[in-house]
Amino acid sequence: RLPSVQSTIGAVDQGVSVDRRAFLRSGVVVGGAAVVTGAVYGTPWSSGPWSAPRETVAGPYGSLLPVDANGIELPPGFSSRLIAVSGRPVGTTSYRWHDAPDGGACFATEDGWIYVSNSEVEPGGGVSAIRFDSSGALVDAYRTLSGTRRNCAGGATPWNTWLSCEEVPYGYVYETDPWGVRPGRRCEAMGRFMHEAAACDPVRQVIYLTEDRSDGCFYRFRPEVWGDLSQGGTLEVLVAGADDTSGTTTWVRVPDPTPSENATPTRKQVDGAKRFDGGEGCHYADGTCWFTTKGDGRVWYVNAAENTYGLTFDPTGEESLDGVDNLTASAAGDLYVAEDMGNMEINIITPDDVIAPVLRVNQQDSSELCGPAFNPAGDRLYFSSQRGTAGVFRPAHLAGRA
Repeated sequence: RLPSVQSTIGAVDQGVSVDRRAFLRSGVVVGGAAVVTGAVYGTPWSSGPWSAPRETVAGPYGSLLPVDANGIELPPGFSSRLIAVSGRPVGTTSYRWHDAPDGGACFATEDGWIYVSNSEVEPGGGVSAIRFDSSGALVDAYRTLSGTRRNCAGGATPWNTWLSCEEVPYGYVYETDPWGVRPGRRCEAMGRFMHEAAACDPVRQVIYLTEDRSDGCFYRFRPEVWGDLSQGGTLEVLVAGADDTSGTTTWVRVPDPTPSENATPTRKQVDGAKRFDGGEGCHYADGTCWFTTKGDGRVWYVNAAENTYGLTFDPTGEESLDGVDNLTASAAGDLYVAEDMGNMEINIITPDDVIAPVLRVNQQDSSELCGPAFNPAGDRLYFSSQRGTAGVFRPAHLAGRA
């Protein structure tokens, strides 16, 4: 058995080994946020792709049972809890949950944890947070970033901040404080483009970035000072063969990372930049960054330790995994991929080539699942159904109405 993978989600530098059967038992968000709890066995990821054809079978938790009271299908021994609904007060707090929740992450506190969530609306956007005590009880909810545009996904940093990404042309990354004490800060050096997600590599001290365009690129940012993004840095883009699905990684500096709207976009500034069809979520662990591309339904990897890239999942039309979007991982080594529409599932991809749903949301076919994140102990999985039962974004001006 290899050492436990250290996840950038939750308490950084804590490699928590979790029993598969104990992981999922308590949390769901409808047009807001939710949590599920259960357990995790298994070896951590290897640093390359799985080689065998994918199997769509009952997963390590078992087959899904009929829907529970929240309309969610779960494996035996798992349960769900509705935590927040857009436009309504969160728990007993006076804070109303934001519209169109998207990417999220958990952060350890001295007495529990915080779940942060982006709001993918425009105008509005921003980030909200929900604080839990050590038992998982909700104790507070508040805003941590306002006045931004279509905050989609993002990523947690090893210094316990949340990078929130604007999914708009010429959008920015904002560094935010999950505790809500320090104001959000725009990170201009991380590039001005249609950002989707971010993942930190503490070994090489770089941040990987995806771009949600059909001809988007995959970037990495090298800060001047690791742990202080205000000092600027260098934005680079992955260069590789246009039609290649594997090979060696070559990184080239982007000449103008913050172009004006009438200048050449970042993705077109470097000859040979590798195109990815709609970059979505990304997650770093144990020397490798995984990311999804929704246009072709693929899951890619960049092996930073060996300077290679390739495919972890390439759809054949027979698998259950569809509409790949946000993703995260358990500390024990399984990848969790949320679906944008599709079957409204969060699917597991195991190191032994099994793909299977670990949960399915019913009667919300026009929504998408997003923001999957484990709490620091790894026994609760938080996620959102972005558009809920309505199947549409709620306009920002209706945010205060139930």
